[in-house]
Amino acid sequence: MSIETQLADFAVNSEPSPDALEMMRLSLMDWAVCCIAGREEPLAVILRDKGLSEGGKAEASVIGGDKLPAPRAAMINGAVSHALDYDDTHFAHIGHTSVGVIPAALVVAERVGASFDDFLTACLIGSEGAVRVGVQLGRDHYQVGYHQTATAGAFGACLAALRLLGADQAQAIAGIGLVSSKAAGLKAQFGTMAKPLNAGLAAEAGVEAALWAMAGMTSTEQGLQAFGVTHHGDADAAAFDGLGGTWRMLEVSHKFHACCHGLHAMLEALSEVSVDPADVVSVEITTHPRWMTVCNKPAPHTGLEAKFSYAQTAAMALVGGDTSAIAAFSDMVAQRSDLVALRDVVSVVTAESLTEMQARVRITLRDGAVLDAAHDLEAPMALEARAAKLMRKAQGLVPDADALWQVTDLASLAAILRA
Repeated sequence: MSIETQLADFAVNSEPSPDALEMMRLSLMDWAVCCIAGREEPLAVILRDKGLSEGGKAEASVIGGDKLPAPRAAMINGAVSHALDYDDTHFAHIGHTSVGVIPAALVVAERVGASFDDFLTACLIGSEGAVRVGVQLGRDHYQVGYHQTATAGAFGACLAALRLLGADQAQAIAGIGLVSSKAAGLKAQFGTMAKPLNAGLAAEAGVEAALWAMAGMTSTEQGLQAFGVTHHGDADAAAFDGLGGTWRMLEVSHKFHACCHGLHAMLEALSEVSVDPADVVSVEITTHPRWMTVCNKPAPHTGLEAKFSYAQTAAMALVGGDTSAIAAFSDMVAQRSDLVALRDVVSVVTAESLTEMQARVRITLRDGAVLDAAHDLEAPMALEARAAKLMRKAQGLVPDADALWQVTDLASLAAILRA
């Protein structure tokens, strides 16, 4: 069976497990919080104003705005939800799942009048599909410069849309083939507004491809395979093992710091250490090699760049800064003289023995004392504990977080996002 056939069958026929649906609900609520908190970011204002000025059929909600045609609304919402880079991450997928998939599912669910349960199921189908495609594309795809959030995310967005549109097997295969011609996104955009735009373009591509397939447009039946070959994919033969039975979305990681997820293990390790910044002589951070091309900007000049800097975020943590606060990642903070001086004593080294979710920190003080700390983001976390952490995050970011957390109908969720 081809991988396209496997994915199509998964999109059309799979029934999620309760645990996987609960994890998806947590990611959905976290995504909504990120949307609300980011809806006045410059990127959000630019895209929303442009979209609303162009107009079109009012069929799907725009975050902080009105309604627009479904593909355009998906693009805006995807970009806005990733504007703060505070959304969930999947390390096997090597990217963010929710920001490409949920916006696609939301606009199609509104368009067809789906129930909240069907919407949530589609979000999970698309997110799981994005993870599996991300694994199939693999490290080579990412390391050469493609952004899995955008590329694998477009396939996931398409699967979610196909599920809600009631696609049959042939239509689903066509949708997968069609989205293979639209999926795109570059890591070179990290630290700019175009990084979150990648997520929006993934959502838009998925919706458009699904709608084209439902209208009868044809495509190659080997679209994903061809995409992998032309885009430096690893073609991991095991990527789709257990699809529909084993849910890799249960491995998703949620952010509790407002920066690149590659920095989080280090920040959690530093939270275990208490020092006077004036006593610090050097800080050595050991991380997995892949993060060196992602979040090792040694001298960031802007708040956006600071979100991808070991040195800057380590300095912020050492002086007691709140790295969970969005406002902490401003241009002014990136240029603060005390932080610039402290980040100059930070060095970053790599160790293949670490996983991508682990980090070690060694701090040397003026009196010769050495402090060591380490953290592993893969350490098990119960769903209840995760929900409590996400609720605290939500309460710190948006008003009426408790009310948002209790939403169980699509119309109410859409209204909150438009407000």
